[in-house]
Amino acid sequence: MDFRFNFAVDENEHSEADAHFLLLCSPEHKQEQREKSRGTADLTGKPSPKLAAAKHQDEAALKKNLCVKAAKEHSIPQDLNKVLENKVMETVLDLSYVKLSVVERTCSGDADSEGIVSKSVSSHSDLIPGVYEGGLKIWECTFDLMDYFSEAEIEFTNKTVLDLGCGAGLLGIIALQGEAARVHFQDYNSTVIDEITLPNVVANCISEGRRMGSGKDRKASKPPSKRLRKAEGSPDVLNRCRFFSGEWSQVSQLLLNSNKPCLKYDLILTSETIYNPDYYSALHDTLAQLLDRNGRVYLASKVHYFGVGGGIYLFEKFIEDKNVFRTSMVKTIDQGLQRCIMEIAFKNSC
Repeated sequence: MDFRFNFAVDENEHSEADAHFLLLCSPEHKQEQREKSRGTADLTGKPSPKLAAAKHQDEAALKKNLCVKAAKEHSIPQDLNKVLENKVMETVLDLSYVKLSVVERTCSGDADSEGIVSKSVSSHSDLIPGVYEGGLKIWECTFDLMDYFSEAEIEFTNKTVLDLGCGAGLLGIIALQGEAARVHFQDYNSTVIDEITLPNVVANCISEGRRMGSGKDRKASKPPSKRLRKAEGSPDVLNRCRFFSGEWSQVSQLLLNSNKPCLKYDLILTSETIYNPDYYSALHDTLAQLLDRNGRVYLASKVHYFGVGGGIYLFEKFIEDKNVFRTSMVKTIDQGLQRCIMEIAFKNSC
């Protein structure tokens, strides 16, 4: 089928069209149109572009405030077998984690009150802004950060650690293995905490002929999936943990206003959380509120997130403009899509 169209016109029509086009493009005509537009705007009371932009920003801020997800602390059930019920585990780098495909098949009803599992599956998307922020999946920068901990010999002993935007919680689990004094886990979605994070922490704390160690001798392995039959929890390890869901600013307020004493964090670990520039302000404020004066943030990210707009250098510029923190790129990974690890500290810190 020929989809070409015939745009031919006779010579007189062509000449008239050219003359009209030249008139429209003349400086005199453009100036006349600008003056008319200005006069019309004044008569009708329409706002200037600056006022319109300000109004749009106010509306966006109002909409954002209406969509803020409330914070919640999740309790650890006494019966740990309930936590691992119907869970099938896989292993990577000697860490156990819940097999996502099984969660997608079995998680429904009250177990997925947010509906994020069904929405993620039906939309074939790992990200639904404001609804589901990707916590069901383990993203590649998580492994970059785990490798960096080993290479740089990051010390976790007796430290207070926050795994921010934790998802599977592997970064916090590494901190637990490194004998951190306290590890707190936060994710946007409560379903992620209940169905992914908490089971992963429990699975890596159970007594099955092994115990939590330093993690320095980890080696990559991925044996067949296994169903955990019995969970004999290590109270000492789990007592060092707290679990939170909700938007960052709300979780910060919950922690700061809690009856339980909340010490600032020595280390905040976060991976692939700067994909959306709309979240930069909330993330920056959360880091400023919760990081100890001499603490460190380790952030792993892709250089650029196509289709969303965020990236490591954009966030670095955002931090620079705020003038609260100093940053340092401590590692760059060039394999595949370029990725970086950034260290963040207060400007006046040691």
